[in-house]
Amino acid sequence: MRKLSLLFTLLISTVLMLAQEVRPVKNVIVMIPDGTSVGVYSASRWYKFYNKMGDRLHIDPFFTGTVTTHSSNAPIGDSAPTGSAYATGVLQKTSNVAIYPEADPENDLYPVDAARTYQPAATLLEAAKLLKNKAVGLVVTCEFPHATPADFSSHYHTRSAYKFIAPQMAYQNMDVMFGGGNSILTDDIRQHFKNNGTVLIQDDRNALLNYNGDGKVWALFGERALPYSIDRNPDNVPSLAEMTAKALDLLSKKEAGFFLMVEGSQVDWAAHANDAVGMITEYLDFDDAVGEVMKFAEKDGNTAVIIMSDHGNSGFTIGSRDCPGYDKLSIQQLFEAVSNYKLSANGIEAILINTKPENIKAEFKKYTGIDITEEELQTLLSSKNYKESDYTQVGTSNNMAHNIVNIMNSRTCFGFTTGGHTGEETLLASYHPQGDILRGNVRNVQVNKYLQKALGLDKSLQELSDEIFVKHTDVFAGQKYSVNRKDPEFPVLTVKKGRNTLEIKAFSSVGKLNGKPFDIGSVAVYMDKNDTFYLPKELVTKL
Repeated sequence: MRKLSLLFTLLISTVLMLAQEVRPVKNVIVMIPDGTSVGVYSASRWYKFYNKMGDRLHIDPFFTGTVTTHSSNAPIGDSAPTGSAYATGVLQKTSNVAIYPEADPENDLYPVDAARTYQPAATLLEAAKLLKNKAVGLVVTCEFPHATPADFSSHYHTRSAYKFIAPQMAYQNMDVMFGGGNSILTDDIRQHFKNNGTVLIQDDRNALLNYNGDGKVWALFGERALPYSIDRNPDNVPSLAEMTAKALDLLSKKEAGFFLMVEGSQVDWAAHANDAVGMITEYLDFDDAVGEVMKFAEKDGNTAVIIMSDHGNSGFTIGSRDCPGYDKLSIQQLFEAVSNYKLSANGIEAILINTKPENIKAEFKKYTGIDITEEELQTLLSSKNYKESDYTQVGTSNNMAHNIVNIMNSRTCFGFTTGGHTGEETLLASYHPQGDILRGNVRNVQVNKYLQKALGLDKSLQELSDEIFVKHTDVFAGQKYSVNRKDPEFPVLTVKKGRNTLEIKAFSSVGKLNGKPFDIGSVAVYMDKNDTFYLPKELVTKL
């Protein structure tokens, strides 16, 4: 009965969604404040009010509903599958990046097509480029192959496999990619940029903000992710709003329009760490980018915008069991302490690990206004390895940032229930120049259907998947083919017919016909799980 009820609910919601008129627009922008729960919006508003920065957020006029966001087999989602659901319209399992998932019959929330397992699922970005000839771009504050940007521009079963995700993103030939991750670039990626004329800007804010070329451009800052906004040196590292404004400036030059995804990546990371000031300031950094986008969209008159988080995180609240008399607490009691914090816990940690023990108390007070106790000092000094390498574990392990956060939080009235993701609905904001906005409570896959309509796609993403991600055994059925595993991680499919030899390297969009390179039209994805290349079905016509 439960399955029948879910199927009925899915059918009704799909019918209602299909009934909504959504007139296509020239430009579509998706904005994702990763891991942002409703409490973060509330705290960010009051933080602004207390600090005389105004009492509204840029996003406020555009709230239209909520999103129920989840994985294929779990109500609480990981960033990779929840972002992928927005990008592809396909529910996926933890760690999946834009693929059709394995079925989990005991736990799947909605039916999963097991016949498609591991097939790459075409994304909105790919469809905008291939079906509508639009320019495409991503702007993030994490390293570029991290979960959400990867969801829109690559395909793999494991989100942490940067060595397979990063080249796919490079070979997507995006018009704009701004974010972090210089250390992830490979010689092959750099050579591809030279071959296709992509300008690569590294750790040079002025070069990015002054760039006015017409070609493709990547701008990366830092070895991995950008620093938190509150820790950022504004002379060296651009804000998310600055990167977004530059992306809009460049993409809007394109005659056919554009698709852009902007992520406030590290609200989520600060939430994992239970770092209140990090969460608030990261969200405000994202909200400034919202301001840039909405200013552009309202002036342009041909741009649709959808804004929603991929999941909640940390159970963050204004008010906690440690602060009795909740209705008598003044705004000063609630927001004075956090407003005195000048760095995130990560930023303070970076200073304290290079500080002599006898100077730690003074340094801590300098950046927080807190006179730590002798007991708290000893806790800091005993921190395990001082630093936690996994950002999802910062809030729960005995690392220095965690211990700093505990001290900071002990002076506030904020509450947290977890250091992980949470399952509540997320807030939805939308804008459409003709008023065809997304309203009410919708599921994550319905957001994708809306965006497909806004892009005016002439075929569905599933139909596109079945054109550009076909098993090599089907594409070249009856042909003579083999797989060269000289490089086992990047095998090469070789197909021979008469005097012609076709070579396709895994995770590349450049093939070779009789030794001469050509663009195959989309990225060739290799799945080791089933030893299969997924390729455009039209490749057979090359032989």
